[in-house]
Amino acid sequence: MKKTSITNTLLGAAFLMATSAVGPGFLTQTTVFTQQLLANFGFVILLSILLDLGAQLNIWRIIAVTEKRAQDIANDLFFGLGYLLSFLIVIGGLAFNIGNVAGAGLGIEVMSGLDVKVGAIASALIGIALFLLPEAGKAMDNFAKYLGILMLLLIAYVVFSAHPPVGEALVRTVLPKKFDPIATITLVGGTVGGYITFAGGHRLLEAGVKGVDALPQVNHSATTGILITSIIRYFLFLATLGVVATGLVLSKDNPPASVFQLAAGQVGYRLFGVLMWSAAITSVIGSAYTSISFLRTFHPVLEKNHRYLTVAFISISTIVFLVVGKPVQILVFVGTINGFILPIALAVMLIATRNKRLIGNYKHPVWLQIAGWLVVLIMSGMALKAII
Repeated sequence: MKKTSITNTLLGAAFLMATSAVGPGFLTQTTVFTQQLLANFGFVILLSILLDLGAQLNIWRIIAVTEKRAQDIANDLFFGLGYLLSFLIVIGGLAFNIGNVAGAGLGIEVMSGLDVKVGAIASALIGIALFLLPEAGKAMDNFAKYLGILMLLLIAYVVFSAHPPVGEALVRTVLPKKFDPIATITLVGGTVGGYITFAGGHRLLEAGVKGVDALPQVNHSATTGILITSIIRYFLFLATLGVVATGLVLSKDNPPASVFQLAAGQVGYRLFGVLMWSAAITSVIGSAYTSISFLRTFHPVLEKNHRYLTVAFISISTIVFLVVGKPVQILVFVGTINGFILPIALAVMLIATRNKRLIGNYKHPVWLQIAGWLVVLIMSGMALKAII
């Protein structure tokens, strides 16, 4: 693989993961928590970055070393575990994809005034068309990369317009006066929970970036993905802080749209539509690609027809939204399930690092194992607390 091609693949995987994380829920969570914690939310973002890295570096490295997708690693450790993991990923991805399709429709409505359902159908058709292209993988990489860059620019413009207290934000990012563990867990789950952390790892494997020799490239791509996500979140945090610090109150119905409108007027509101659509459509694509990647290795027929399965995945998500609307109760229920997916999947990956049959002579760094098990314990405890 040529150097330019490798670089594009690494960036594509990083942006696929990052834009999968930056969906409608990501935008809302960031603005709501900023409104609650003000400048102290910067520390929550910093802490979540460390936890995100602990999860993602472990998972991506083990996928690369074993040269297997996560479900196959799980099945090799304990037969049937891979099927359970795939079931959780696909059901969670499908439910959240309904929300992503709705978000794409909302973005188009804000931009153009078209009905939300019309926008949702148009967005779904764009996603389907991308997966039917001859080189769908490269097209997906570029799509995620360019829209990811666009999202960064849009939020940077609103940060500039909002005039946030940057000095205070930076100080409280390191020395907070207030801390909320629930916000931290929510951010970690929203960044590397469910299907998200596997998006880039599976993409690199499919592109041929695998094996022990490829670990430096895998590390670079994994950390880049977390960095992109974190910059987008921190920019949105600053923009929101700039608005609420002046005493303005965000709309409860759509807090992130309110930030853009209050900071930059009607132009800002239209730009939010572009941001919402970009965040939602890339999440639709990331969710569809990753969810189907958990099914395609189970049978040759599934592997052969994985594109059509992806099309069906997007189509079903869209039809459910059109018929039922955004199923809030389902989304909340699956959100609880997704709280268990990260610790289960990460625990499987960490156990795999002790299996010579899977990893050969590879020695997994002790600090990564410690960081990984710490994330497993924290996320498991919070998931259990959510249910109880």
